[in-house]
Amino acid sequence: MTVVGQSIVRHPAPDGPWTEPDLHHFAQDGHRYEIVDGSLHVTPPQEPPHDTVVAALVATLRAAAPEGWWVCDRLGVALGASNLIPDVTVLRPHSSGSSWAAPGDVALVVEVVSASTRAYDELLKPALYARAGIGCLWRVVPGADPVVHALGLGNAGYEPLQTAQGADPVRIDAPFPVRVAPGTWV
Repeated sequence: MTVVGQSIVRHPAPDGPWTEPDLHHFAQDGHRYEIVDGSLHVTPPQEPPHDTVVAALVATLRAAAPEGWWVCDRLGVALGASNLIPDVTVLRPHSSGSSWAAPGDVALVVEVVSASTRAYDELLKPALYARAGIGCLWRVVPGADPVVHALGLGNAGYEPLQTAQGADPVRIDAPFPVRVAPGTWV
């Protein structure tokens, strides 16, 4: 539902599961509209500190990305019956360039955890990314002393690779070598 002037515009729910074309009915209003196994999931707009961390991550990753790699904020990933929008997505060279990236094109997804998305970012989305075979996931916990948890896909889901915290740069090698200093992002 969207408020236009003083009237309310209702978006029709599909007769069956939600699909990617249904997402085009929603206004670009700051909410994040995603589909999980055919069910709609809506996340409220994030606070400015969240966006500051996302912008810092994008700048850091773009500066380190080898030629041909793409670093995008809020690019959707199509995962079968699910359409998720990570905070940051890193695409391999020669990816398809579609508006919804295929899992095989995705080298890294980054989720910046917030109070309203904690369980979604820490439990549900990683399970879906792992099921799709996305090799790297970074979970960023913002705050006064932000932390980056770099995770790699193992036999039982994502496994810890490295943790970066503080203002001193820490090298993370996945999906490509990059130095991160989360303490400088606040």
